[in-house]
Amino acid sequence: MGRTEVKSTRDAEPSLLKVLGNWDVLALGFGAMIGFGWVVLTGDWITSAGTMGAVLAMVTGGLIMAVVGLTYAELVAAMPKAGGEHNYLLRGMGPRWSFIGSWGITGGYITIVAFEAVALPRTATYLFPNLNAVPLWEIAGDHVHLTWALVGAVAAVVITAVNILGVRHAGVAQTFVVLLLIVVGLMLVFGSFTGGSTANMEPFFTGGMGGFFAVLVVVPFMFVGFDVIPQSAEETHIPARQIGRLVVIAVALATIWYVGTILTTSSAMNAQELAGTDIATADAMGKLFGSDIMAKILIAGGIAGILTSWNSLLLGASRLMYSMARAGMLPAWFGKLHPKYRTPVNALLFIGALSVLAPFFGQNMLGWLVDSGSPSIVIAYAMVSLVFVLLRRREPKMDRPLRIGGKGNGGQLIGIAAVVLCLGLLSLYLPGMPAALGAVPWLLFGLWWTLGLFFLLRIPGGIAPGEHAEEDLLERLAARRRR
Repeated sequence: MGRTEVKSTRDAEPSLLKVLGNWDVLALGFGAMIGFGWVVLTGDWITSAGTMGAVLAMVTGGLIMAVVGLTYAELVAAMPKAGGEHNYLLRGMGPRWSFIGSWGITGGYITIVAFEAVALPRTATYLFPNLNAVPLWEIAGDHVHLTWALVGAVAAVVITAVNILGVRHAGVAQTFVVLLLIVVGLMLVFGSFTGGSTANMEPFFTGGMGGFFAVLVVVPFMFVGFDVIPQSAEETHIPARQIGRLVVIAVALATIWYVGTILTTSSAMNAQELAGTDIATADAMGKLFGSDIMAKILIAGGIAGILTSWNSLLLGASRLMYSMARAGMLPAWFGKLHPKYRTPVNALLFIGALSVLAPFFGQNMLGWLVDSGSPSIVIAYAMVSLVFVLLRRREPKMDRPLRIGGKGNGGQLIGIAAVVLCLGLLSLYLPGMPAALGAVPWLLFGLWWTLGLFFLLRIPGGIAPGEHAEEDLLERLAARRRR
């Protein structure tokens, strides 16, 4: 099969629908980043590093993600195709490196999708304290109940079904829920101005560098999602240059959101009160307004965040698996599109099934999933930043509708800075560091990459990176099948 024949065959395949506009894309990226972590983890951030220590760590993390986001912005404008990282790494580094980066970010996405499936019943318990019924088993000291787990499992089925019905349905649902999330956030800010106190924010710094790093290491997990915008690029009907800009805007908005959450929560409760809370942000909202009903409204905002992140990252993970299957890196089964809705139905079903199972492992999975997914995310970000630098040098004349840093060396410096920052962030997870990961997260991390190794070894070697790397890979795989 020659390259022309490969292209014509690919052109004849069903394609994704171009239905997403500016707001849809921004809502997907922003909503993906604002999941449930801001509700359940804010109290831990403040007690670990102090109010301003947590703010400083989050701003630092936001700046790191913004620098990485700039590299994404240029690359998605140049290659607006489903799969994002898959395409950039394939062109700049070749199939095997493309698989490694794509597998890393897919693993990160799937851990967050599973995280949200566990976070939903965890949040629902705040509203319905008697939710735990029909005990099943105990995992790591946590008693798992059937009714509790079914809340997450049923939600997983519903969200997977919405995504199968089409990206337009998912986009509309995302827009509605993001608007609800913003309304709840504005109410929290209003309550802080009317009922909060700066005295409650003390101590401003605590825990030293260990506290600072304890907050900084969660940044990849909290900010992952801006890269969903590149995943959906093939389904947008906006200029490629604008897609790149929306990546950076989404990161800036998420940074503002997290900083605002830290400041408003700490203004409501002093350090001693925060240490005794169950869900700090909800308890803070209740205290600011003097009403348990307002605390429950904040929880509704948390549920909105769960749904936005869940929806976006399910979309992103399925598009990545679809793109890898389309390139022959994963079984063709993952590349099947629904005959009517033209969504990657099998990839969605696979990820949806994992999220159905996650709640049955109990709420300790929340911490394990945060920690196990973060290193994979940072590995992928570092590789995208590196390929940005490589493509600037190797293909200076490549069409770049959005050129970061101009035509001089500014862009190269941004790319190099992104690589260095990602490697520094990755080092924080290693044993001996102040925020080193525990045994269970490393086990989950190892299992994911062991599975990836099975697929990696099946990819033919010796294929040069470049514009035609995917066609060359498909030709090599076709020749192998003929033999």
